[in-house]
Amino acid sequence: MRAEDVRTVGVVGCGLMGSGIAEVAARAGQDVVVLETSEELLQRGRGRIESSTGKAVERGRLTADDRDAVLGRIRGTTEVEDLAGADLVIEAATEDHATKVGMFRRLAEVIKPEVILASNTSSIPIADLGAATSRPDKVLGMHFFNPVPAMGLIELVRAITTSEDTMAFGRAYGVVLGKTTVESRDRAGFIVNALLIPYLNGAVRMLEEGFATREDIDTAVHLGLNHPMGPLRLIDLIGLDTHLFIADVLFEEFKEPTFAPPPLLRRMVTAGRLGRKVGHGFYDYEG
Repeated sequence: MRAEDVRTVGVVGCGLMGSGIAEVAARAGQDVVVLETSEELLQRGRGRIESSTGKAVERGRLTADDRDAVLGRIRGTTEVEDLAGADLVIEAATEDHATKVGMFRRLAEVIKPEVILASNTSSIPIADLGAATSRPDKVLGMHFFNPVPAMGLIELVRAITTSEDTMAFGRAYGVVLGKTTVESRDRAGFIVNALLIPYLNGAVRMLEEGFATREDIDTAVHLGLNHPMGPLRLIDLIGLDTHLFIADVLFEEFKEPTFAPPPLLRRMVTAGRLGRKVGHGFYDYEG
């Protein structure tokens, strides 16, 4: 199937990333079936999409009628069998190796054999996911960035088993969504996180050592490097737990000290200071 002919997309997971992927697919005119483990999580994800599209209307990026049409194209389910008719499936479940491998094994049993299976993973080997299926040549990484509707990049990740036809489909589907694609080999962190994590870890170490205040670190990067925000605010946006998980995966694979998460980061995660999503991280966001 050509990317231009995709009519129905299955999205596994309706968290921050899954809800964003569902939104951009629906805004591209495709019907979307979102799979979650409970009705509560589906409703929470639906709320994110309603909020995001509502802001797009306020900013003049969507009309009210277009927003209604987008929301009408998205439906939720708790049954994996409801993805059976999908022309493409994008997995955006929790960043856990066993969970993702199990999901790909189950998807391969349900989804039509010619359908490509993609993962939004930021750290788990695509080859591992492909090996859990009967179609490893049709498995690739499609790593979106948060917030998905606003961020223009998709990292396409080619496992040693991924076919060229599958990669060509990924490039073309990026065009359908209005995104720019780049291609990476299948190794931990891909392009962006392999460069980003050492930089973010360095900022946490600066703060931990008392080298500079959080405000001065962030202001220096924001104004001195013209970044949209400083590194500590960026970690709060990403989620300290997500950052810690990716840093651990990178350090496990490469054993390079710059990938090792600083002790302060691990202690903050243990204390539940996970960033903006809970209201507390390096900064406080409540209210």
